[in-house]
Amino acid sequence: MDVNAAVAAAAAIAGVCTGVIAMLAFRWSERDQKRPTRTSLHTDPVLPPGVDTVLSVLRSSAVVLDEADAVVKASSAAYALGLVRGGKLAVEPMLQMARDTRRDGEIRQVELDLPRRGTGRGEALAVSARVAPLGSRLVLLLVEDLTEARRIEAVRRDFVANVSHELKTPVGALSLLSEAVMDASDDPEAVERFAGRMQIEATRLTSLVQELIDLSRVQNDDPLEDAEPVRVDELVVEAIDRCRHQAGTKQITMASGGTADLQIWGNRGQLAAALGNLVENAVNYSPARTRVGIAARRVSASGGDLIELAVTDQGIGISDKDKERIFERFYRVDPARSRATGGTGLGLAIVKHVAASHGGEVTVWSSEGQGSTFTLRLPEAGAARDRVPLEPGLIDEDENGQPETTVSSPYEPLPAPEVLP
Repeated sequence: MDVNAAVAAAAAIAGVCTGVIAMLAFRWSERDQKRPTRTSLHTDPVLPPGVDTVLSVLRSSAVVLDEADAVVKASSAAYALGLVRGGKLAVEPMLQMARDTRRDGEIRQVELDLPRRGTGRGEALAVSARVAPLGSRLVLLLVEDLTEARRIEAVRRDFVANVSHELKTPVGALSLLSEAVMDASDDPEAVERFAGRMQIEATRLTSLVQELIDLSRVQNDDPLEDAEPVRVDELVVEAIDRCRHQAGTKQITMASGGTADLQIWGNRGQLAAALGNLVENAVNYSPARTRVGIAARRVSASGGDLIELAVTDQGIGISDKDKERIFERFYRVDPARSRATGGTGLGLAIVKHVAASHGGEVTVWSSEGQGSTFTLRLPEAGAARDRVPLEPGLIDEDENGQPETTVSSPYEPLPAPEVLP
């Protein structure tokens, strides 16, 4: 009996211990399951519902940081700008802004200049960074690229400054000349001389205002809205007639040739202004008793046939340092000569805009002392409807604010200047 009782008691004690151990193990397992693991912290979604969708449609670069400054979410634009590298925010000022916002919950915004990735030049990206809290644990960083907006603003500011300067010169001259006329009212010869100068300055002012209007029109208007087939022969005749008086004064011979019966699809007024500006420049920058040639031909291209109009002169030529800038507004190779000829520095800028808005281009070949050849390439009528022109107003500068000019020409220059009979 004693043995059986001892065995029963031992079995009971063992059962109780087993039950206690099992209960403890179950509770320990529940606590372990509820405890977040390191893996679950990184794999479970932590963004509030709908935030991921909103960030994917934002134009700004977006980065979401957690309490450890690790990147939870970043848009592709943020990687492209170099904001995120190796899962971390790579811009220290933005990282400090995020920490400050996480600490006090205030929204912060600042403009920064960031080094441009992938270039060996000292260029910078202008960005606007805005940091705001996102829930209780996350911080949202929105970065907007302001580089293009700043470049356009700089171009506009320079344009206004140049226009003010160019307008001030003839207006000031007219004011001084009018005072001179009043003081010399009893001297008919002086009055006649000053009146002649006033007429010259008034003509220069009129030309400047007209070219400003033309430049504004070709930048803002779509030339293909009122497009029509334009005969090249008629454009050439009109350009020659426009410069016939200046050429006759300098005894410059004007010749035209090439393929006949060619047509361009575009705005007739703008095309005539572009070719007329090229011919007028050729005449103005050529010495007396030389020759200006205009040639037209059809060339094959991948997007359809092109019409090339080449204007060749025997003038002073353009140096290598000036070739890349001649299509800038108000830029003059020889300012003194431009003022003597009444040039405004806008003619080639107008040509550049007209060519690009019609889906074409303008190129230049030049050598100092041998002359220049400007070649205007435009889609032929019939093939032009399939070509997409560049956006007006944004086609004459690259990312640095400089015009993208091709310096080449398939045409041979005219022979060296010679005295014509």
